[in-house]
Amino acid sequence: MNIKEIKAMAPATEPARQKYFMEHVKARIAELAAEKGRPLTCFISTFGCQMNARDSEKLLGILQEVGYVQGTDENSDFVLYNTCTVRENANLKVYGRLGYLNGVKRKNPEMLIALCGCMMQEPTVVEKIKKSYRHVDIVFGTHNIFKLAELLFDRLYSKKMVVDIWEGTDAIVEDLPIERKYPFKSGVNIMFGCNNFCSYCIVPYVRGRERSRNPEDIVKEIETLVADGVVEVMLLGQNVNSYGKTLKNPISFAELLRRIEAIEGLERIRFMTSHPKDLSDELIEVMKGSKKICKHFHLPLQSGSSRILNIMNRRYTKERYLELVDKLRTAVPDIALSTDIIVGFPGETEEDFQETLDVVRKVRYESAFTFIYSKRTGTPAAAMENQVPEDVVKDRFDRLLKEVQDIAAEAILRDEHTVQDVLVEDLDSHEPGFVTGRLSNNTVVHFKGDASLIGKIVKVSLDEAKGFYFMGTMVE
Repeated sequence: MNIKEIKAMAPATEPARQKYFMEHVKARIAELAAEKGRPLTCFISTFGCQMNARDSEKLLGILQEVGYVQGTDENSDFVLYNTCTVRENANLKVYGRLGYLNGVKRKNPEMLIALCGCMMQEPTVVEKIKKSYRHVDIVFGTHNIFKLAELLFDRLYSKKMVVDIWEGTDAIVEDLPIERKYPFKSGVNIMFGCNNFCSYCIVPYVRGRERSRNPEDIVKEIETLVADGVVEVMLLGQNVNSYGKTLKNPISFAELLRRIEAIEGLERIRFMTSHPKDLSDELIEVMKGSKKICKHFHLPLQSGSSRILNIMNRRYTKERYLELVDKLRTAVPDIALSTDIIVGFPGETEEDFQETLDVVRKVRYESAFTFIYSKRTGTPAAAMENQVPEDVVKDRFDRLLKEVQDIAAEAILRDEHTVQDVLVEDLDSHEPGFVTGRLSNNTVVHFKGDASLIGKIVKVSLDEAKGFYFMGTMVE
């Protein structure tokens, strides 16, 4: 049977189509492995957010299903970069790695290089790859990661660069292989895309419009994960607070949480990211009564200036944001809050920046991801006048970072000398004989222990706060 005939016989519907191509690719990978006298290896490098990390688990699952074994570095037979484009620096890192891979491929011409993710949804990037990085074999985006087996089939038999970028999709393909990084915790996509169009953000353009998974599919996936040893899930979406609005039978995010809470054996529920404009009283009430939702809430601020927030198209004010914080803290007094803040948005004045510092001081975040504004071509903010001078932005960023770090170091002290539940995640990479875990509020804890504790929730005395983490002692 020739290649055209094989493709012509492929099922039209998913996931049957991808499973069909997996079998054909598997046979070819087995032949190549036999020729080399060893298994073929694959390596995935993930840039960006937890959505990308979860996508990489799906991509690894497909690669292992077709016969690759996981390699340890870029000297592998198949190298895949799952890219991010939220900031320009992320793009530059990928180009740098591709330059390095050019040399690696000269030594091993049979290796395959693939690129996927948000960066590939930018037409100018794809044109640059096709023109300047001809050693890349497969290019695809965010909407069709489930097609990896089919794209790999095309590359194995065509011997040409395969480029398959979708502008958008309504499809959500379930029931494909996933290889989890951790046996005891897992990300779970509940929705994809974003409808918010914040003026600085490229995500809606590269991730597409919002589309929610059916709650039954989400609950079924989590039940399967729990049966496989998972005790903690992280519900993932660009804006989880708007979950369910696009479903044929709409339900709220709060109602989804109620259903997940009822799953026996599940110990902890986390979620991100929440948009303040969609944070409902119903969700806060669900968190107040929950025994499983972790005492941590990531609520991006971006700016403390209502004027800047309006230009950012965030659709809330400083006052509304602080009101939401008060509601959260009233309902869940021991909740830890984290945030995202952008410094140097076009037109930001010193007065605007002081408004941001004012919110930081009032909220007292346990942690904050602080970013210097990065101009992204294609977003409204990129064309705005009054771009803030680099030296001014750097000065504000340094002042904000110091404020955030000083407050976080004070905030962590409230739990010092208490006994808390800790989910043990790994061996401590710096201290032999110690393990590392997290509190419900996401704070890291290090204490004496061995590998047998990994994946278990144990009680730990938080002996000493060290700025952003605790040294503790397990309580027998």
